[in-house]
Amino acid sequence: MNKLNVIYIHTHDSGRYTGPYGYNVPTPNLNRFALESTTFRHCFSAAPTCSPSRAALLTGMTPHQCGMQGLVNRGWHLCDSNKHLASFLHSKGYETILCGMQHEGKSWRELGYETHIGHEESVKMSRDEWDRENTESIVSYLENRNSDKPFFLSLGWFNTHRPYPHASEEINPDFIEVPPILPDCAEVRKDMADYHQSISVVDECFGKIYDAIRRLGLLDNSIVFFTTDHGIAFPMMKCSLFDTGIGVSFMFSCPDNKLKGRAVDNLISHYDVFPTLCDLLGIEKPEWIEGHSFAPLFEGKDVCVRKEVFAEVTYHASYEPKRCIRTDRYKYIRLFYSPDVIPSNIDESPSKSYMVGHGLLSHHKDRELLFDLALDPMERENLASNPEYETIKEDLRKRLHAWMEETDDPLLLSDKVPKPEGALVNPWSCINPEENDFLPPDESDYRY
Repeated sequence: MNKLNVIYIHTHDSGRYTGPYGYNVPTPNLNRFALESTTFRHCFSAAPTCSPSRAALLTGMTPHQCGMQGLVNRGWHLCDSNKHLASFLHSKGYETILCGMQHEGKSWRELGYETHIGHEESVKMSRDEWDRENTESIVSYLENRNSDKPFFLSLGWFNTHRPYPHASEEINPDFIEVPPILPDCAEVRKDMADYHQSISVVDECFGKIYDAIRRLGLLDNSIVFFTTDHGIAFPMMKCSLFDTGIGVSFMFSCPDNKLKGRAVDNLISHYDVFPTLCDLLGIEKPEWIEGHSFAPLFEGKDVCVRKEVFAEVTYHASYEPKRCIRTDRYKYIRLFYSPDVIPSNIDESPSKSYMVGHGLLSHHKDRELLFDLALDPMERENLASNPEYETIKEDLRKRLHAWMEETDDPLLLSDKVPKPEGALVNPWSCINPEENDFLPPDESDYRY
């Protein structure tokens, strides 16, 4: 077996708002890593919510296949934790280590990790301090590690999850670029300035761990990749199936990488990480894998990894079932059983407050959406009712339906997908997902 280590570094809610994707944010260390890795400009999350996204990456399965159709902290769980990457690699002789965040199980032990380094998630301290101290702990662990076994390390930071730290004096909101789908006003600029502060904590921590990896000579025998779970926590981003919700940073480094220092436009999904690691590690892929390996790219081969990616939402704070298919050219989104705007599925923020105050909750949502991404990359013009695009819409609709059939999507049986018994779900009337406003436990339509 190839003895490469695997180092998986991840954040909450960062989308593509990092320097390597062209945004003017303070990420010099991530910028440096981009020059020593491969940056995938078109990598997409399997789900724009925390636990479903991470579970898909770490099992190679869709959220509805692996059981994670909602948040683990609200009552969802993997159907089989033995299919988690940590458990799988542990069975192949790998030492498995977690430092910081995981969002796939109630306990890190159930996922196949042998060792936990640093603070547990329940420790009460500032998130900046938590991230920094965990980073120092894992650097110390690597410096003093004495084992010949290959290892899998998952290092996850709280940042850039809300609430953000307040922007330092060096970050002036007057000169902050806001995402083009959001209003350019003082409230949103200040909100984005705080995001800049949060991503700067990530970058500081990344610099420390990456310098340690280099100093210890681990780059010569390790796969190192950095990503996040989904888009940033702003309205119409996180928890949406627009590219602003499912588009993610993804930078990948491995020995003998012929794409080192390059950005590529290959369409890939988080589903594809598990099979890619198997190929690079010389391990037979398990039968449950849904993704496609992009390992041949690092050999310099010109291959098409996939022609489309799929993404989904079933539950976040509230029930909001929707699915999408995205190709290089087009995006088709289908919304199932839900009202127009579900405020509890938008994280609390100054940006949300501003937009709610200007009528966001009365905004109408179409049930089918079609976008021509070559002409409309911001997904502003819905072409679903345009007769010139009818053939394209029908083709994408059929392909989405076929994927749902192949993966046993429960939405094909009913548009009322049940929740686990005891799971916490906000009603559609709930404005703030942080409030203790939940559907009653005997809500039979959504319970199993």
